[in-house]
Amino acid sequence: MADALIAVVLLLVAATATAAVATRDPARQALVLSVLGVVLTVLFTVLQAPDVGLSQLAVGSALTPLLIMLSVRKVKRRARTKDEGRGG
Repeated sequence: MADALIAVVLLLVAATATAAVATRDPARQALVLSVLGVVLTVLFTVLQAPDVGLSQLAVGSALTPLLIMLSVRKVKRRARTKDEGRGG
């Protein structure tokens, strides 16, 4: 039973990672990376590594996507300001 659960979670990890790579929009990619972090947390918990799972939950599911979203927002805002400066 445990082997089947591990196999299912590994397939979920592979599918989510593929979705993260296939997503073109950086904002959506950050959201998919957050989901990937949650799925990896489940994998680590199933593999009986809850401490690694908690670290993955904090860093992979929350911190990294947040930093990516903030960076994308700043780049878009800077590009918009640059475009407004050219137009006027």
